Amino acid sequence: MKLFEKQHIDQFDRIHRINLMNSLSGYKSANLLGTVSNEGEENVAVFSSIVHLGSNPPLLGFVLRPTTVPRNTYENIINTGYYTVNHIAKEFTEDAHHTSAKYDKEVSEFEMTNLTPEYKNDFHAPFVKESPVQIALKFVEEHYISANDTLLVVGEIQFFYVKEEMYNPKDGFLDLSKGNIATINGLDSYAVPESNTRYEYQRPKKTIS
Repeated sequence: MKLFEKQHIDQFDRIHRINLMNSLSGYKSANLLGTVSNEGEENVAVFSSIVHLGSNPPLLGFVLRPTTVPRNTYENIINTGYYTVNHIAKEFTEDAHHTSAKYDKEVSEFEMTNLTPEYKNDFHAPFVKESPVQIALKFVEEHYISANDTLLVVGEIQFFYVKEEMYNPKDGFLDLSKGNIATINGLDSYAVPESNTRYEYQRPKKTIS
């Protein structure tokens, strides 16, 4: 195996280091965050940092890069208090990835792609109509990470929609492979798992076989 030490990481050029470090942590969730400003300007942007923080209350978090430049998604969340998280499926990975382009606030990424904003259940922020998993969240809190000047933004799930064939009513498991849900490898590579292998809840062994 090839060894990389801290000194090697420091010597890489910026793009090489970014690609390597973003790939190193493994496959990440692929999601689109939908928001709308108080003026009605819609925004949708790809994020690969969505993490599960707890089930009771149901919380999701995501990491936001330094706000030294305009972050339309963040501004809309802080100003309105609401946003949506939408899983990216195989069928629209290219359009989803294009939302990473830096458009002016007045330009909606929905208009620049084939993605469709969808409002339902009287929720303030738009869902992505094409997404097989759509989650409505309310902003709860944020935590500053001084080590790299980023923010962990925390939201509480208000309600969500999933394609019925993905949901197991016996134990609540969501089979994401049945929705062709994509994952992100690094910054710009998308993969689509084709199946799930499940194991029972594990307890300590009495003997080692």
